[in-house]
Amino acid sequence: MVFPSSEILTTVFKRVTRENMGEFSLDAHMLEILMELDGKKKPDAIAQKTGMKIEMMRDIISKLLKLKLIEPVADTIPVLEKDFLEYLISELALAIGPIAEILVEDAMGDLGHNAMRFPSHRAAELVDLLARQIEREETRKEFKHNLVKKLRERKY
Repeated sequence: MVFPSSEILTTVFKRVTRENMGEFSLDAHMLEILMELDGKKKPDAIAQKTGMKIEMMRDIISKLLKLKLIEPVADTIPVLEKDFLEYLISELALAIGPIAEILVEDAMGDLGHNAMRFPSHRAAELVDLLARQIEREETRKEFKHNLVKKLRERKY
């Protein structure tokens, strides 16, 4: 599973039950973290509880994901609401034209997500990426201003 490293510490994970669990060799730290990942706590909270450094926690979570021993709990990641996406596309269309929707989809893909499950905490990054597509400086500033205002309203 490809999972953005920047989101590992803010995502809730749960253990995955597998038939071949005995075939994996886990060190003490990996086992400790695996047991703590209960589908309720975020890794950054577990790191504090265990006294583990954030970098080490990120590495262990990455390894457990690669081994498919854990998975993100989908409902814990807040996503962009449909009306925000519609607003984003309409504002970009005013600046660029009818290709706006395709550019938004492409930008989301470049960030490793899609419109159905785009994390709301990455909305500002998406807006910045899209603003780079706008050639006219004045239009780009207006686009960013409008979207930053909307981001603040939504508390994204």
